[in-house]
Amino acid sequence: MTRTRLYRSGNLVLEDFPTADISEYVNDPDVAVWLDLCDPCSADFAMISEEFGLHELAVEDARQEHQRPKLDRYRTHAFLSAYVVSTDESSGRLTASELSVFITPTALITIRPNEGFDIEKVVERWDNNSDLAKYGVGFLLHGLLDHIVDGHFAAVQDLDDRIEAVEDLLFDEGRQQMDSVQRDSYALRKNLTRLRRVVLPMREVVNSLLRRDLHIVAEPLLPYYQDVYDHVLRAIEWTESLRDMITSIMETNLTVQGNRMNLIMKKVTSWASIIAVPTAVTGFYGQNVPYPGFNTHVGFLTSTGVMAVGTVVLYLVFKRKDWI
Repeated sequence: MTRTRLYRSGNLVLEDFPTADISEYVNDPDVAVWLDLCDPCSADFAMISEEFGLHELAVEDARQEHQRPKLDRYRTHAFLSAYVVSTDESSGRLTASELSVFITPTALITIRPNEGFDIEKVVERWDNNSDLAKYGVGFLLHGLLDHIVDGHFAAVQDLDDRIEAVEDLLFDEGRQQMDSVQRDSYALRKNLTRLRRVVLPMREVVNSLLRRDLHIVAEPLLPYYQDVYDHVLRAIEWTESLRDMITSIMETNLTVQGNRMNLIMKKVTSWASIIAVPTAVTGFYGQNVPYPGFNTHVGFLTSTGVMAVGTVVLYLVFKRKDWI
């Protein structure tokens, strides 16, 4: 699926025009062309490589998946690789959709391997900030990056909420909650690791775009890109703090389990001590030798009284010491 847009002097003049007409516009310094390719084939890559004079290494990176978020600079264009993240509301699983972007002086080319990234939200953001369209490709790139970074920020916030929910279960009673905390904390740690791989490199990407020697961002757009950079830094700092929180949750969960195990062992030992009293008494009176009260009612009552008194005394002592 292919989408196109043409801005001229800050105004949207054409949309969804044939890709064959791109060559008529890209050499005009007053226009900004957007070309979006979803699940492109080899012919599509050959077309953009010929129309825009893209470097073969950049095209190769766009064709291969699982690239690291980065910004590569070539003589006539730049290549950007980034990821859009989203979180499933029910399972909490985090998914990342890869996006490759070619940046030329008069065109922005976005390449999506699948429909995982909803490009319509970016188009809506462009339409809502059409007053910046006069800055050409820099305007298009800002809207795209702003949407991507906002998605990172939303994913970090969602992880924070889920981590707080797990923290509330830490000191609940019951083995079921203990298993839930351990399972959820490992799942959150896995999601956070995946998110860090996407978020951390974005600081270098946005910081590189702010360099004046690239001539990608016009002077009036620098504050907007700086705002995106600030959001990236906040997302990174928040991500790092969440990693510490998850580590703390896992360590605390292990400590709570150890404390509960010690409490169980203390109770078991106390009850074993109580049961040992009647066992010892019956063992003594079960000897096959004469002893005071042997074969009499007095001996039976005495042994029964010793067992009852000893058991009650031990129970009261352990109860007072909070061992039971």
